[in-house]
Amino acid sequence: MPRLIRVERQGPAAIITFQRPEAMNSWTQAMRAEIIDAMAQADADPAVRAVIFTGAGPRAFGAGQDLKEPGPTLAEADAWIDQWARLFGTLRGLSKPSIAALNGVAAGSSFQFALMADFRVAHDGVRMGQPEINSGVASAMGPWIIREMLGPAYATDLCLSGRIMGNEECRRLGLFNRVVTAEEVVPEAVRLAGELAAKPERAMGLTKARLRGFGDAGFREAIDLWRAMLRQTLESA
Repeated sequence: MPRLIRVERQGPAAIITFQRPEAMNSWTQAMRAEIIDAMAQADADPAVRAVIFTGAGPRAFGAGQDLKEPGPTLAEADAWIDQWARLFGTLRGLSKPSIAALNGVAAGSSFQFALMADFRVAHDGVRMGQPEINSGVASAMGPWIIREMLGPAYATDLCLSGRIMGNEECRRLGLFNRVVTAEEVVPEAVRLAGELAAKPERAMGLTKARLRGFGDAGFREAIDLWRAMLRQTLESA
């Protein structure tokens, strides 16, 4: 049974809730493993027509990697990157629409995860950004997905400054598909899931695959670069 996430069904949607509010829903290796399994199960279930992700508590969708968890050794580097590749790759590979129900800050790899979802529902208190550089983390996935979504200027700005964007900036950039009150974020995501579930299933899956294909080469390159960058970091430590 999952311990670090909660999985529930509402209508045609599977809702995966990150269950570490005391740590701003930052993820650990064990948590990522549960999320990967939950996504795979939802995608294999014919009764599920959309997958919603959200965070427990009012503060955060997710703060990225839990920096209190020991990072990998050089011998563990490949396995570490392989799991991240499965996390992001499984999200990107979902045959059903994915919705990030943003209940608070989304930072670092959680920001990247939210950007890779098909839709984002937010409230006025949501903030998003790429602060990894502030912790001495060299990012490969962040520059790729931010450039895909916002272009090279914003990728450079966010990845090198480490700043967090406020709600108005996120809205102006078109990162939110719908903005509601904090209490309505998950219900609105469920309503959106219902709308998407009413679309022809075969056409939905094929269109998602087509859209995913535009970024496949860049995603694979980002994983390869992440692996190389991590090894360089560990070798120089």
